[in-house]
Amino acid sequence: MSARIDPASKPYPDYAQERLARLAPPGGDPLVLFTTLATDQRLFERFFGGGLLDRGHLTLKQREIVIERITARCGSEYEWGVHVSGFAEKAGLTREQIASTCGGGPEDGCWTEEESCLIRLCDRIDADCTLGDEDWKDGLRFFTPPALFEILMLCGYYRTVSYITNGLGLPLEAWAARFSQYGAANGGGQ
Repeated sequence: MSARIDPASKPYPDYAQERLARLAPPGGDPLVLFTTLATDQRLFERFFGGGLLDRGHLTLKQREIVIERITARCGSEYEWGVHVSGFAEKAGLTREQIASTCGGGPEDGCWTEEESCLIRLCDRIDADCTLGDEDWKDGLRFFTPPALFEILMLCGYYRTVSYITNGLGLPLEAWAARFSQYGAANGGGQ
């Protein structure tokens, strides 16, 4: 499938110019996701108004586990690959853990007990769009209520991002990781 909406090109619209310049890697272009969003001012502004890539109630590693797990379950190779290439190493994720986010499960030996719980929570949220009382209680063994709230929000936000990247047929970033590099044909992590 080819992209369904052509991304904005340089010169970018005034409302997007500064943010796109900040988000572009040194000497590189902004992500296709971001330049596609820049085609509509309202959607561009709303998207960036909901971001959760700041310091929150989760560590960088916990946040990246959530994002990679949810985007893999949604089959968003685009977003999963961007996060693997951009954040996995900084977050301290091993190759085995990255592979598990897209083709394994919480029982994989690469995860600590806390990380296994996090994977289970992501899987439950994705499958049921909620956390039952037992799941919530299980999560409280490792996470505060605000951290569990953040996990719910991250799952929802990155499910939305996955809908956008998949639904618009965005081309994969040339430099981003691929599911196949980690042994998963189509992602899924189920």
